[in-house]
Amino acid sequence: YSGQIAMARLTSPWPNQIPDSVYTHDAQDNLVDRHVLTQLRKLNLKPSPPSTDSEFIRRAYLDTIGILPTPAEARAFLADSAADKRSKLVDRLLERPEFVDYWTYRWADLFLISGKKLRPNALKAYYTGLRGEIAKDTPWNQLVRQVVTARGDSMENGATNFYAVHQEPETMAENVSQAFMSLSINCAKCHNHPLEKWTNDQYYAFANLFARVRVKGWGGDARNGDGKRTLFVSPRGDLLQPRTGKPQPPAPLDSPSIADHADRRAVLADWLTSPDNPYFTRSIANRVWANFFGQGIVDPVDDLRVSNPASNEPLLQGLAAHLAANKFDLKSLMRVILKSDTYGRSSAPLPENIGDTRYHARYYPRRLMAEVLQDAITSVTQVSPKYANITLSDGSTAKTDFYKDGTRALQLFDSAVTSYFLKTFGRNEREITCECERSNKPSMVQVLHLSNGKTLNENLRNAKSSVTPLVDRDNVALIEEAYLLSLARPPSAEETKRLEAVFSAAPAAERRAVIEDLFWALMTSREFLFQH
Repeated sequence: YSGQIAMARLTSPWPNQIPDSVYTHDAQDNLVDRHVLTQLRKLNLKPSPPSTDSEFIRRAYLDTIGILPTPAEARAFLADSAADKRSKLVDRLLERPEFVDYWTYRWADLFLISGKKLRPNALKAYYTGLRGEIAKDTPWNQLVRQVVTARGDSMENGATNFYAVHQEPETMAENVSQAFMSLSINCAKCHNHPLEKWTNDQYYAFANLFARVRVKGWGGDARNGDGKRTLFVSPRGDLLQPRTGKPQPPAPLDSPSIADHADRRAVLADWLTSPDNPYFTRSIANRVWANFFGQGIVDPVDDLRVSNPASNEPLLQGLAAHLAANKFDLKSLMRVILKSDTYGRSSAPLPENIGDTRYHARYYPRRLMAEVLQDAITSVTQVSPKYANITLSDGSTAKTDFYKDGTRALQLFDSAVTSYFLKTFGRNEREITCECERSNKPSMVQVLHLSNGKTLNENLRNAKSSVTPLVDRDNVALIEEAYLLSLARPPSAEETKRLEAVFSAAPAAERRAVIEDLFWALMTSREFLFQH
């Protein structure tokens, strides 16, 4: 009322009768399970049983490193009888080189690494700089500090290109707030925020922290020049508050104004990355959680306003506290999530939890994100797409030789790389700092492309595809290989029996076509297209 927000929460449990013994657990020391089970007990939601081993290995691979397990990896995991094999798998995945590719790509969405905004050499410096920090396991607070306080040559310090993407104090402030605190303060630019507590004065106080950021050597568009520029901080300069015509004293959000400083961003970085900042730690903990569960504890993930409360506030607080206690080591947080029973639950609903969509009584299926799906198709067919063009901001295309044959979608430097498949399946275009730019909504175009488009059909017909060596294999062996390649599981006895009959009845001249049809059927199934 009158520009002020207050929240109240009412809880209405499901009318289920669940014995308390269902919520007891040997792994209560895992903070995820502790908080999730406490809430499920309050809501009378019964947790689903554990997923199968084949479901878990596929799920963990795709969510952690963005690729499918090989048939050999799947067979070894399924044959392993050790009680701690899931925990050991998690530890191995976190050290895989593909982890660096996957998480560089995920965070590149946040940093808006795009050839539509940057020239090729500047883009490469920005991407490789970010990738290098992830490869070194640089703590999140240090990585963000490097970006926020970046200065110098854009080729030598790739992080300075954050300020090429955001070139005015207002957009710098808005995007720092959105990317690192999941707060949208844009509405406060013209008036007090209607859904939050931020005032117009607070907006200009925050934006004034960036008023002295200057650049030498900027000009032209993405096609011209090498992108070399120098970022520096002027000793003077302020942003005027339009309402008063005077500078608003610079200040972080909800903080007093700062004394004059050689680089106001240094003061901002101290405040921003502090464990005491009520937004910074919660924001990144929520984003990491969303990667593994398909939705944030606060959802959307970049909307941490007061009027959008968490689905499980103690859980979010616990994850944030764990992250701060472990010096912002994101792998430490991922390890806790991946080793929880909550993450390892089956996606099959029970009568006692079928109505749950927010509280994690089960694992929620979701369609694979565009880049992971493209790489999964490449992994199964063994035929890679070619990435030879980029789309510029004016819609025209230009050739690029950045990407050699065999480059995976998750190894692309930026979202401007021309790809009909990635665009069709909702790639984040990195135009604004918002997860809403990525879409996993189904469309008829997606269905038609999978059914009769080039991506599947031409790959399978290719002489170099995985179909070719299977033509001479016996029926049972090729059926098992196709299932392990596509679904990370062997076929059931009934599936094998039915498919054997199909292959036995097929003329020799049509054997390859039948194998192609088998792969096509597997890769257009919901079991392949969805994380589950």
